[in-house]
Amino acid sequence: MDDSLAEPAAQNITVQVCYATPLREYLRELTVERGCTIEQAIRRSGVLDDIPGIDLALQPVGLYGKKKPLETVLRERDRIEIYRPLVADPKESRRKRAEKKAQPG
Repeated sequence: MDDSLAEPAAQNITVQVCYATPLREYLRELTVERGCTIEQAIRRSGVLDDIPGIDLALQPVGLYGKKKPLETVLRERDRIEIYRPLVADPKESRRKRAEKKAQPG
């Protein structure tokens, strides 16, 4: 069999890039070549142009809720997530809610 007739799409994978703000959700599916990294896919998705203020040097990224380095090589159907900075410390928020419940009234 002649390898030159192999389907070029076999070298590509489909991934998603996700980012959410309180007012907007960004979800883009794209096709990238095998061996593509998280950073490469984010840059190709256009999210950095569509949503100013995303800083990959400061904001963590991940796959399916687990933080990963930008150099992570993607697999078919991976969902890349760009995480926003926390507005409030979750531990501090729980402590305040507990104090409020403990107050008589």
